[in-house]
Order: sequence, then structure tokens, then C-alpha cells
Amino acid sequence: MPRGFSLEVRRAYWELLRKSRNRPQEQRAELLHDIWRKSPLKSRTPWREQEFLVVDAETSGLQVKDSELLSLGWVVIRDGRVPLQSARHILIRPEKGVGESATVHQLRDCELEEGMTEAEALLELLQAACGRVLVFHHAPLDMAFLNRACWRSFRLPLLMPVVDTMAIEKRTLEHKHVPLVRNTLRLSTCCSRYGLPPGTVHNALSDALATAQLLLAQVAHKGGDVRLGDLL
Repeated sequence: MPRGFSLEVRRAYWELLRKSRNRPQEQRAELLHDIWRKSPLKSRTPWREQEFLVVDAETSGLQVKDSELLSLGWVVIRDGRVPLQSARHILIRPEKGVGESATVHQLRDCELEEGMTEAEALLELLQAACGRVLVFHHAPLDMAFLNRACWRSFRLPLLMPVVDTMAIEKRTLEHKHVPLVRNTLRLSTCCSRYGLPPGTVHNALSDALATAQLLLAQVAHKGGDVRLGDLL
């Protein structure tokens, strides 16, 4: 279990892992176990020696209980760079129609009908995430959707180390005593502060790439000997 988690969470994590091994599970759940075993554990690891999977999710709404995953996009950060061949964009076939959310993410029911099931999309994401640290901009929202999806598919939560570029930016601005007004921490606004292109709003892959570029800029801004624990 990553050191950044409390003792209480670590105990719950290992107890869950122990119990899950002793009860019948779908073979797909083994992938979660493999990810847990390979999750990076050393907060002192230099950040360049660690690979990251930068992820963004588009959903049919902001309320996890009533909304569904519609698309996932991700890129890898390896040795301080973003290899474009690592880019992946997946459409997910929802159980219900997209409704009015189509005006936000521009995803239509006819496109999503050809998409993967939620479980299939999760499997591909988990395979890509194995041994890497997940990165999001506003991680609590994305992780809430992914954890709910993992529970539906595997009856297990997704417990992995996570970097949140929004949280990093918030700490940086608070240290500089910059007022946190409306939209200050929005992805496009954060990118603009570092002279980065904002990406295409509400496109999972474009936002994942923008988040990756933002993280690299934040690390460069920190300067010095940046360790994995400095980002968690």
C-alpha cells in the first residue's frame, strides 16, 4: 500500500485484499490484485524514475449516483515526456442515453452505441495503469466514478496512488497568497498560467494530454530534486 495513505486505510486495504482472495471472484478481479501488488510504494522515488498514467473521464453528469461514464482518455508520462503513441481514447456504451449532457461533451448516443461496455473499458484502463501512478485534474470526481465502476464490475474498489494537478496548483497558489476565485483552478485556467494550450474542453483525450503537460510544467516550476511523495 502506498506510504501516503494513513495506517487505518492501509489496514483496511490489506484486509480487503486478504478477504477477496478467499472468496469466489471473476477472473477480471485478479487484474486489480496485480495492480495493487505493483503499485509504487516508495515516496522517495525521483519523479523521473516513475511512470504516470494521466487520465480524464467524460460522464453524463456530475452526480456519481445518477450518472455514467461515457468516455476515457489517457496518456503516459515516461522519463519526463509524453510519448504520443501512448494516447488512448475509449467510448463507453451507457445503459441510458446521454440526454442533455451531449451539449457539454458533444458525444451522441449513435456514437456511443459502438463503444465498449463499462467493464471492457475498465479492463483496458487497468492494464494501462498497472505499475503506474494515476494522474487526474480534480481527482476526487474521476476516482469516484472509477471506484463506482470497479465496484460494479469487480466488487472491489480501485486503491491506487493518485496525483491531482488541481490540488498541486491549489497548494502553489495558496503558498503565493493568490486568491482562489471562480475558475482559478479550472484546467484551462491552470494551463494558461504556464503558457500551455488549454486543450479541447470536455474531450477526454485532449484533457488528459493537457493535464499531463500541466503536471510537467508544475514539476519544472518546483525545481530541484522532486520526489514522487512531493506530488502525492
